[in-house]
Amino acid sequence: MKTVIRRAVVFSIVAGLLLGCTQRSDRVVAVVIHPTKSKLVYVATEEAVYKTRDGGQSWKRLSEGLTRVRVMNLVIDPRLPANVFAGTLADGVYKSPDGGRRWLPRNAGIQKGTISANVNELVFDPLDSQVLYAATTVGVFRTKDAGQSWTERMRGMNEINFIVALAVDPVSPNILYAGTSGGVYRSFDGADHWTKTNNGLVPDDAKMASMALGVNRLLIDPANPDVVYAGTTQGVFKTLNKGETWGRLAADLGELYVSSLVLEPGNGQHLYMGTSTGIFQSQDSGQTWKATNEGLANLNIRAIAMDPQDSRVLYAGTNGSGLFRSQDGGESWTHLPLTAKAQE
Repeated sequence: MKTVIRRAVVFSIVAGLLLGCTQRSDRVVAVVIHPTKSKLVYVATEEAVYKTRDGGQSWKRLSEGLTRVRVMNLVIDPRLPANVFAGTLADGVYKSPDGGRRWLPRNAGIQKGTISANVNELVFDPLDSQVLYAATTVGVFRTKDAGQSWTERMRGMNEINFIVALAVDPVSPNILYAGTSGGVYRSFDGADHWTKTNNGLVPDDAKMASMALGVNRLLIDPANPDVVYAGTTQGVFKTLNKGETWGRLAADLGELYVSSLVLEPGNGQHLYMGTSTGIFQSQDSGQTWKATNEGLANLNIRAIAMDPQDSRVLYAGTNGSGLFRSQDGGESWTHLPLTAKAQE
């Protein structure tokens, strides 16, 4: 097994165990922005969830119901943004119905036997926010009732269980992609069946195919859903035909560990990727890239989020130095301390 694959497992499961749940953490693992109120931002560290209403000038620590839970990712209901869901380390899914003030477990069925799931990513069906999918360390799960109950959706994934990333086609939501420890799988029927789509990603003769390539992030171009990007433990890849074939991008940058991908709305040529060696952006659909790291105290990036109202504003979560914000499209970055202050 290659070192980079082992890093994928460590990155999403084990790193959080290095800190106690009550100790202040500077590892920012998730950043999500309200879809219409762009000053309202949620950030997850490995000890709490924080919320700002003023673009990061002040923060409120949100922990009711999460005292002994480590949050690994966050997602906001696109239709009812007061609903926020959190995927956790070893304790399934939690939901806040009131913008993070209190958190309630939504774990029924999201486990394998007696093993609770580490939830690596949550994604919504773009047409029905009652439907969510969860990428977990014990498989893919789906809920049709906003998390009240979950069912396993693993038919066709015969070699792997470890799911890191999911993406739902914004035009045809029955089409999904799953990033796994062994490449990419695709479903055309709402996760009822999956087929491996690794042509160009993983060699046919790869040894230990179930751990051949960790796919950390998947990104679909909403203007052209045939185009999908995959951020992996060995660089970034792109398909122009819904995963039938893949090609490597940024080969000159080496086998980067890619943790996050962001596409500018309305401009399918402008991408950002967060890696273990910094943030890079491309203005030509991934053909060429430049580093945009001025002001970052730590180049090990865990998460990137773009303001939906102003694409020049980005947030970056680092693996040990906290949160940073750019107001000039990534050309420069400023540290935003997660200082907890009273907010209305």
